[in-house]
Amino acid sequence: MSDHAIRCRYLSQEDLLRAGCLDLRMAMEAAEYAMTAFQQGDVLFPEKIVQIFNEDTQERINCLPATFLKEKVCGVKWVSVFPPNPVKHGLQNLSAVIILSEIETGFPVAFMEGTLCSNMRVGAMGGIAAKHLSREDSEVIGFIGSGEQAKMHLIAMKTVRPSLKECRIGAKTDEEEAQFIREISPLLPGMSFVAAGTDLQKATDGADIIVTATSAQAPLLKAAWMKPGAFYSHVGGWEDEYAVAKQCDKIVCDDWETVKHRTQTLSRMYKDGELADSDLHCDLVDLVTGAKPGRESADERTYFNAVGLAYTDVGIANAMYQRALAADAGTELAIQESMIFEHADLKDWVRL
Repeated sequence: MSDHAIRCRYLSQEDLLRAGCLDLRMAMEAAEYAMTAFQQGDVLFPEKIVQIFNEDTQERINCLPATFLKEKVCGVKWVSVFPPNPVKHGLQNLSAVIILSEIETGFPVAFMEGTLCSNMRVGAMGGIAAKHLSREDSEVIGFIGSGEQAKMHLIAMKTVRPSLKECRIGAKTDEEEAQFIREISPLLPGMSFVAAGTDLQKATDGADIIVTATSAQAPLLKAAWMKPGAFYSHVGGWEDEYAVAKQCDKIVCDDWETVKHRTQTLSRMYKDGELADSDLHCDLVDLVTGAKPGRESADERTYFNAVGLAYTDVGIANAMYQRALAADAGTELAIQESMIFEHADLKDWVRL
């Protein structure tokens, strides 16, 4: 091998899964570390680049970089979001790849499938919030939405709240509910599953933990369905009526300053003058560090809203890469064997 060879580890989704990377506890620990490191100034987090190809459908590709200075790792998530895909093509609406580089020489060390990491990050953030804001004796979880992020949320919630016994699922169709149960129930054999028959009240009314994970832009969750003591994890855009947040004792975001400039329920409330900065309890990192208290009474209603912090994706991706490397998973790729003008056959390849 040449002194100027550059090698990179390629990790498919299947490589990552076989290496044990579908581990929400690992993801939550990596995300907690990432948030704390960012707060301490140890993470570089430039603005993301967004390329929107259709304003009406919001079909887009985003480029989201971050660097962990102490770990000397720089990463970027290249994620495509094409909402029409499921109906138009029968395909998933989100796909991602992640590149990790070391910053001693700047060379890439990993090229990874990133959809798994991206969905795990969403679940991990909800799980961290649940650890601090849900009741420890929570038994019933109710979902509006049945996609990949709902499934990841269930694994994360069961990880932090092993007391959960019943999962109710409400989706647009009976088949979507059946698919959710069919795919997730083998992973959680001790849990009972209830298909709500598209009745969203049946899915959520009286649940200890409520999760909305849907692309619908409508106030689907009603305040009357959220009992005292319930914890609500809001994943998507506009999924609940304003009264849900108004009745909650604590509202926590992953990053309120970012949330209030988006189009989520809390963002809409802020723009409509229905929510002020003073109404927010804190950002999630303040619960992680202990700077602010989490749940303080059994009857508190608590609300968590995540907009998505891409540096946590890079932190989780690095943890996944390290685990995959330890398992000798993936394929070694040659980025180059030699520098350009060191190739003995260059005279045969060059086009003049």
